[in-house]
Amino acid sequence: MPRTHEEIMASLPKARRARIEARAAEMLAQVEGLKALREIAERSQEQIAQGLGIKQPSVLKMERQTDLYLSTLRRFVEAAGGTLELRVTLPGKGVMNLTGLGDLSA
Repeated sequence: MPRTHEEIMASLPKARRARIEARAAEMLAQVEGLKALREIAERSQEQIAQGLGIKQPSVLKMERQTDLYLSTLRRFVEAAGGTLELRVTLPGKGVMNLTGLGDLSA
């Protein structure tokens, strides 16, 4: 009989389990697309549409787009209950947060 995931993880050394769990958390933190973001936020397309002041079919269209204005992305994220941060990594300069991009009030 095959072993379960829990049994396999329990048989590993503690340090290796920690590395595997850290990598799994890293992978889960990477969200692929607006639909996944909405689902993680536990919101329906209708709820997002209400937050954006648009109709549900427009949310479906947004979720299928591969290219969005930053202002549209910011509004979608905010309708899902989050905030948008844009990070840039430059060699030898580290990580920086870009601010003001996609902010319609700026």
